[in-house]
Amino acid sequence: MGQTKSRFRQFTDEQWERIEPLLPSNEGRQGHPFRDNRKVVEGIIYRYRAGIPWRDLPREEFGAWQTVWKRHARYARDGTWDRILHVILADADAAGKIDWNVSVDATICRAHQHSTNTTRPEQDTGGRVESQEPALPGL
Repeated sequence: MGQTKSRFRQFTDEQWERIEPLLPSNEGRQGHPFRDNRKVVEGIIYRYRAGIPWRDLPREEFGAWQTVWKRHARYARDGTWDRILHVILADADAAGKIDWNVSVDATICRAHQHSTNTTRPEQDTGGRVESQEPALPGL
């Protein structure tokens, strides 16, 4: 594939050459062989970047949304995405392209006590917790 400018193109040819060998091959696989790996993976990336439902993927650009979704689910299940991330991060780290400084924000967001699903001991509430449900006879 050439370096065509398109709003649907997610990877440069150089980036794709780095990612493609990390994807599972068709060797020893039963059923339909994987076709158009680039088209499908770019469909997955496009879907997340655009924030659209799977069904709204442009069919002309990425093929059937079901194929794109199934491949994404398979790669998530078998650890393909994790392996790709680890390899790319390791390469970027070795090249000095990652700044490992971390900033921690100590902002506190308080919530009302009723917003949690935890209970508080009686002594903390000043008495018995009042039930909002009607009393059942015999209990």
